[in-house]
Amino acid sequence: MRIKIINPNTTASFTERCLVAGRTVAAPGTVILAGHPSSGSPSVECYVDEAVATLGVVEQVRAGEADGVDGYVIACFGDTGLEAAREVAAGPVVGMTEAALYAAALIAPVFSIVTLPPRTKVFAERVLWHAGLERRCPRVRAIDVTVLDCEDEASQVLEPFIAEARRAILEDHAEAIILGCAGLQPLVKPLSTTLGVPVIEGVAAAVKLVEALLALRLATSKRGAWGYPPQSATNPSGGGGG
Repeated sequence: MRIKIINPNTTASFTERCLVAGRTVAAPGTVILAGHPSSGSPSVECYVDEAVATLGVVEQVRAGEADGVDGYVIACFGDTGLEAAREVAAGPVVGMTEAALYAAALIAPVFSIVTLPPRTKVFAERVLWHAGLERRCPRVRAIDVTVLDCEDEASQVLEPFIAEARRAILEDHAEAIILGCAGLQPLVKPLSTTLGVPVIEGVAAAVKLVEALLALRLATSKRGAWGYPPQSATNPSGGGGG
């Protein structure tokens, strides 16, 4: 199977880290690819960034469909462009946020998200509410660091993540922590060792979910809301899918 990880921003270092995270957990024989838009925003930290990045996500999915990709991972916390990607793709598309949430729900009764920067908390909350897991994750936390502060070395934000995660464990009674940004796989081991609870990185979780869906021969339903866009390149007949 061929799985493509799509980084909605244009920062190549994040794309490379996501590729490494995906290949680390992929099953033998699974081909992991990665890409990011040719133009757009270097990070997704507001609604305008999201709007611009969504066009790039669609661009990347269309390219993947032409290259024979079987399934996709959206590597941005908040799952930027996920609904549009599902309309365009023939195979399954999984967002890193929803994958992390579903994984956390299977291993901990209560968990917390630690994201960055604070302004993007609303993106995490959106996916949390959509998944119906807000009772299991009573609070989304954030550290006051921009996404691009993590560009060169993820370990630069290790200490702020440790401090906020400790507060989540103490104040929110969290029994697992979700990392709220792509490209943070290098933090999983030191955080889990220090905190003594499971730490979940969404890109890796999403890769395994896409693998599972493909193994089960399950793809996105084209019956209604996620049907192909009318007159799309993916569905030239213009039908809604079925």
